[in-house]
Amino acid sequence: SKRNAEARICAALRIEFAVTTMKLRTIFIAVCLLACAAFSLQAAPKTSAPLPFDNIAGSAGVIRITPVFHGTVQIEYRGKVVIVDPVSAGSYNKKADLILITHAHPDHFDKDAIMSLCKVTTQILVPDGIDNRNVDGGLSGGVTKLYGDTKSMVLNRIPIREVPMYNLVRGPNAGQKFHSKGEGNGYILTIGGKRIYIAGDTEVTPEMKRLKNIDMAFLPMNLPFTMTPQEAASAAKAFRPRIVYPYHYRYPFDKANTNPQQFAVALKGTGIQVRLRNWYPADAVQRMIQQKS
Repeated sequence: SKRNAEARICAALRIEFAVTTMKLRTIFIAVCLLACAAFSLQAAPKTSAPLPFDNIAGSAGVIRITPVFHGTVQIEYRGKVVIVDPVSAGSYNKKADLILITHAHPDHFDKDAIMSLCKVTTQILVPDGIDNRNVDGGLSGGVTKLYGDTKSMVLNRIPIREVPMYNLVRGPNAGQKFHSKGEGNGYILTIGGKRIYIAGDTEVTPEMKRLKNIDMAFLPMNLPFTMTPQEAASAAKAFRPRIVYPYHYRYPFDKANTNPQQFAVALKGTGIQVRLRNWYPADAVQRMIQQKS
């Protein structure tokens, strides 16, 4: 009948309307999800690819060692982040709880890098060779500034001992040294039950050779500023760290060499574990060259 036909048409229209509404709703949701995803990608901070790191077992967790660039190393343990000699050329993914500066040369002391990595609670240790005003001029008032006028201390619950770093024979001219005694410090940090020695820019000093019970060491080897790979190996044989990282081994920064490999050969058969890592990522090298030009 006519009434039944009209009813069938109305039912069909209602079904079509419902299907169309569902399709439009699906399309709308899909568009919203795509827009949100695009916004998230646009709003997300740009970060570099994660840097390679080493995990080393500590007494109550993992100690993470990240080679950043040249003489810059990041050490993490149980949520604490320690950065030694940060420079702007490096890539960082975390703020520092503790920053250690070995000396005033620009490839180790970079006020812009320090300020960018500081939190309100960050503590900083610098040697006597860095004028206090150089630090005060580059850091926010909320940062605790501590100066290297004692031999040992505890910062951020990390015991730290200072070790003199200096040249014995090498310098720019007769009677001069690239690094004079008293101007800079190496450091021994006790983290996760491990004693970690960061040498800074130094030759093989009597103080270095007398070190005991070092679990990890970072030793420099670039002429004319520090020492040869063979000299660094002789130092490692003297104080016998369990693990040693050759670092600070290039100058110019974009000129590759075999210093780490020579160092590893010189320590072959000693039982000292030599870890060769890339301390000169291409992007960091390029940024450093641009900054220097």
